Amino acid sequence: MTGASGVYVQALALGLDPAWRRLPDEVRRDDAARFVERLGAAGDPSLRMFAYSSVGIEPGVDILLWRFAPSVDALEESAAAILAAGLGRWLRVSHSLIGRIGPSQYVRKATSQEQSPFDGERSRYLIVYPFTKSTDWYLLPQESRQGIMNEHMRVGHGYPMVRQALAYSFGLDSQDFVVAYETDDLPAFGDLVRALRSTESRRSTVSDTPILLGIHRPVAEIVRLLGAP
Repeated sequence: MTGASGVYVQALALGLDPAWRRLPDEVRRDDAARFVERLGAAGDPSLRMFAYSSVGIEPGVDILLWRFAPSVDALEESAAAILAAGLGRWLRVSHSLIGRIGPSQYVRKATSQEQSPFDGERSRYLIVYPFTKSTDWYLLPQESRQGIMNEHMRVGHGYPMVRQALAYSFGLDSQDFVVAYETDDLPAFGDLVRALRSTESRRSTVSDTPILLGIHRPVAEIVRLLGAP
């Protein structure tokens, strides 16, 4: 993940109050315009954000924002501004997963699959989830852990259409990692998950839910799906 070390990432999942859809057309139109403007505003140039729709896909989640900033403070200030703008006043935080991009102790040379969050175009689908390993995993010798991870990575490299980003959450959130996958091929991602769950590394997994799925769309299109006139 070259060029991204030290960057904080957040998957911010927002749910819409259904009562908003029952407001008059002109109110919803104005709310939507203010919200779209806020998300598109330049603001802090060091913060980057990509929007995904989860309307009707994830219970309690309608918008999934994938965000990168040099500090947690920048993420907080940006979130506060978003939630205060128009439609944002009707949104609640359903999930927030925070981590920090850093070099992997298991990957000697990252490939295009172990992506920087800044590299290339965004794929159609984002899958992101919290991940926690067992205490026994961390007590294994480094050589043993490296061997298990080598098998894990060999399986992953068999699915080049799926890219992965990993962020460390130790001390920042309740999970160990934030794991994100991007792909245009959801069936291939399902095959990858099934293959990875048959590897030795699966024994050390304590938790890897909730798994959040978002579809990459322009913000204006997302608010239309939410019910903006």
